[in-house]
Amino acid sequence: MQLLLPQVITHFGQVDAVVNNASTFEHDSAASFSFAALEKHMRSNTGAAIVLAQALHAHVLARQAQGAAAGQNGRFAVINLLDQKLWNQNPDFFSYTLSKAALEAANTMLAIALAPQLRVVGVAPGLTLTSHLLSEEKFAALHTLSPLGRSSSAADVAATVKFALENTSITGTTLLVDGGQHLMKFERDFSLM
Repeated sequence: MQLLLPQVITHFGQVDAVVNNASTFEHDSAASFSFAALEKHMRSNTGAAIVLAQALHAHVLARQAQGAAAGQNGRFAVINLLDQKLWNQNPDFFSYTLSKAALEAANTMLAIALAPQLRVVGVAPGLTLTSHLLSEEKFAALHTLSPLGRSSSAADVAATVKFALENTSITGTTLLVDGGQHLMKFERDFSLM
């Protein structure tokens, strides 16, 4: 992970933003919780995002020291993909949810620690893509469970990430893009409903 951003910089010359969207999403519950499951989720969903934010910050500082990025504070950003589940918790996918909650808390801390060079913004989609756990019919039915009658699409999430990258005054917050699903109470995760 620590070599990823330097390799990208070597290839492209510079990097202005990192979008952390890779994620481990494996089911566990309070009853089946283990340190191994939590560590796996924390390494992938939380730790990797923080390491990439550190690397981008160091890269921007180096560019500024060379005069290449002077006066461009606010232009550089880290976007962390979260989950509306953090605002509508249920006991499913216990370690995943803990790791995303830690990343959401890290958004605030990183926004303070890495300013003024970097902005840090969370984007929290609702049910966006189906999985092996849901049939197409079940996904379509669950996707309508929101105040707006639809959750987020991949295009909605991409547009929100683009907005967060382009709006140089947003930092230390999370944008929920879920059709309002976070306003509704679900007793189970969508994949288990």
